[in-house]
Amino acid sequence: MSAATARLSLYEPDFAQDPHSAYQRMREQYGPLVPVDLAPGVPATLVIGYEAARRILGDPQRFPADPRRWQVTVPDTCPIRPMMEYRPNALRSAGAEHARFRAANTAALEAVDQHALRDHVEKVAAQTITAFQADGKADLLTQYAWPLAFHTLSYLLGCPDEVGQRIADGMSKIFDGVNASIGNQILTQAVTDLVDLRRAHPGDDVTSRLIVHVARLNENELGQQLITLYGAGIEPLTNLITNTLLEMLTNPDFCGDLHAGDASVREALDTVLYRDPPLANFSMSYPPRPADIGGYLLPADEPVVISYAACNNDPALGTRLPLGNRAHLAWGAGPHGCPASSHAYLIAEAAILHILDALPEIDLTTRREELTWRPGPFNRSLVTLPVTFPTH
Repeated sequence: MSAATARLSLYEPDFAQDPHSAYQRMREQYGPLVPVDLAPGVPATLVIGYEAARRILGDPQRFPADPRRWQVTVPDTCPIRPMMEYRPNALRSAGAEHARFRAANTAALEAVDQHALRDHVEKVAAQTITAFQADGKADLLTQYAWPLAFHTLSYLLGCPDEVGQRIADGMSKIFDGVNASIGNQILTQAVTDLVDLRRAHPGDDVTSRLIVHVARLNENELGQQLITLYGAGIEPLTNLITNTLLEMLTNPDFCGDLHAGDASVREALDTVLYRDPPLANFSMSYPPRPADIGGYLLPADEPVVISYAACNNDPALGTRLPLGNRAHLAWGAGPHGCPASSHAYLIAEAAILHILDALPEIDLTTRREELTWRPGPFNRSLVTLPVTFPTH
């Protein structure tokens, strides 16, 4: 069998509907490192072994996140190129450049008032629920999780709704790999407008703090940090909220008592981050020369993608990564681990607690197996999460 025909496709709808069965087949056929296609004609190695993933994530010298040598081999029309291409930000850089961007992002995020953030999430949650509460039904993805993530991120970044809508539209196109180049253009212009606005009218927000940080980010660098923050904020946060609500509505460990309080929601969040993280496959790196991992030679200048979902559920771990243990890889690891995980956790937990309190008799309108998942190699995202509830 040729290398081309042996590769497994991560972009097909069948993979999106049942990725864990696909990971099991991969493990049986290939072991911890799997030859895949991220898009037609775009080869990569998918890491589905936990120990191999930890080694790669902790070795930025051999596995840098800078994709520039790779992307010259990929046409501009490739649907996933905007998601993976080089940007002067902390996610797509290495070495001193990465350290500079990372320091600016971390400082801007650490200054966020967590109490004010929780208050804002609860306010947005109440307003969002009011808009559909009298209907007796809702799509909790499009009518609750997405607008909540959108408005909360706009609040954190000091972004007006009109600019934020354009950013979200561009980011969605990039994540889906449909009209991704158009999405990239929309996104770039919108974040430029946000930087211009906050430079003229600074506030107590992440964008304003990035502008004045000692890293002295230029205009393009500022815009690219914001793209990273929006990319990490809207889509994955929406998915984390909806996937956790789905877990609480269908998993017997949680659906028997949806109102057990904070502990139950935290357990459900950890279950999702462990089993079905909102970014299922991510943390791309690009070895500049062939790299040996456990006797498997990874080719130079070809993407290495970490499957958080598969690695967390690696049978080789036995009981070393028990359910609820936050040693999962859902936030990444190593120098490129997510710097905003505590913020995302707070937002998702507050959002879920609020809707379960506001709608105590909520039910899924279809069987879990009948729900549709959006195709794509990176995200674990439902198309809809339809529910019903009494209006009394």
